[in-house]
Amino acid sequence: MAIPRVMHYDVIIIGTGMSGLAAGIRLAYFGKRVCILERHYAFGGLNSYYRLGGREYDVGLHAVTNYRTGGDRNAPLPKLLRQLRLTPDDFDLRPQRFSEVHFPGCRLRFSNDVELLISEVADRFPRDADNFRALIAEIRAYDDLRLDAKHSPTRPILRARLREPLLIEMLLCPMMYYGSAEEHDMDFTQFVTLFKSIFLEGFARPLEGVRRIVKALVRKYRQCGGTLCMRCGVKSLGVDRGRVKSVELDSGERLSADTVLSSAGYVETMRLCAEPDAPTTKERVGNLSFVETIAVLDRRPAELGHDATIVFFNDAENFTYARPNDLVDTRSGVLCCPTNYEGHGELREGSVRLTWLANHEKWTALGEAAYAAAKRRLLTPYFDRVRIYMPEAESHVVCTDMFTPVTIERFTGHLGGAVYGSPVKRRDGRTPIENLFVCGTDQGYLGIIGAMLSGITVANLHVLQEE
Repeated sequence: MAIPRVMHYDVIIIGTGMSGLAAGIRLAYFGKRVCILERHYAFGGLNSYYRLGGREYDVGLHAVTNYRTGGDRNAPLPKLLRQLRLTPDDFDLRPQRFSEVHFPGCRLRFSNDVELLISEVADRFPRDADNFRALIAEIRAYDDLRLDAKHSPTRPILRARLREPLLIEMLLCPMMYYGSAEEHDMDFTQFVTLFKSIFLEGFARPLEGVRRIVKALVRKYRQCGGTLCMRCGVKSLGVDRGRVKSVELDSGERLSADTVLSSAGYVETMRLCAEPDAPTTKERVGNLSFVETIAVLDRRPAELGHDATIVFFNDAENFTYARPNDLVDTRSGVLCCPTNYEGHGELREGSVRLTWLANHEKWTALGEAAYAAAKRRLLTPYFDRVRIYMPEAESHVVCTDMFTPVTIERFTGHLGGAVYGSPVKRRDGRTPIENLFVCGTDQGYLGIIGAMLSGITVANLHVLQEE
């Protein structure tokens, strides 16, 4: 543990997730005295990495969305790089080959060129070919970065624009798996954000995985003069007369700041406010969590005949996105092959990551032995699914690992292991406490690029622009 030597800062940031690090860089660059506090030993929050058995594993990163090379300077990725004074080489992103949405009897391929998806829709859903182009034009024109956008459900909007129910389900599947904190539906503004980031801008990934991005952010933050304190968890926020007056660490040490930014989640942040006059929160805790199983192979999936980068699959025509009644729901999910990006051919080993919806309460109710047994049992449906795409994959497995809602809650602090936080987003980052703001998951911008833009937006809006 590294206790800060300075006791008062211009800004204290809770959490070294993408949003917290980006906010820290932005503020430190403009001369603010900034301290980022992290309870754990690893940077990155929901998008981190760990070492096991001599191998590096990513947590959370299937793809960096919003990949776009050249063209629009105001697209999310170029804008982000300018705001943080980084270059494309800092992230070293490699584009996907292609991905697909796979439902019974129907597959839609897509790549970083939206024309592939347009042609696939025209071929499989000819009645909606023109309607789909019109929807894309509407999405392009929609301002999804507005901080005052009102919540609107997506399903009714899509039903008013598209004729084919199956097409609607197939469009919702990747959007919801990659960003929805709601069950069964999602906010249309968030749907637009994800549609742009996934279909119009596309997927990419660093050769080194998420550690490349995290290390670039940490290095830049330190270069800008920011203070970074690992294993310094925040125990409580002392609130007096509507302002945070003190930040108490797990060690008992107290710090203070003019402004506090938290990437811990809105509900989680409000629960840190220990003083009697601090506002209480009745916001809903998110209940959508995931299990992810990772198998390392002695060769790359492309050598086993599987070239798709990511597959979003569903075993029925109707897509159900909700907390399952059992430990997991194996009927739908995401299968990701991290080495199926361009420029990954130099890697000797490959891996297959499979993500399912999971029930946090069921997992936390298990004792230690039952928990370990449940993880072992899930290897059977895992390999059943992988064999659909790579029949020989199981014979090439070197090792496996798995994380569950218990893991997510332990290392991120997100209540319920909710990867996408609360269904209620606060796009302006405000809380009832005057100098306390949230960034990241519960601010509402999505994905790795979105998380960093969230931190930048909140820092710009509530610290830099107020001067």
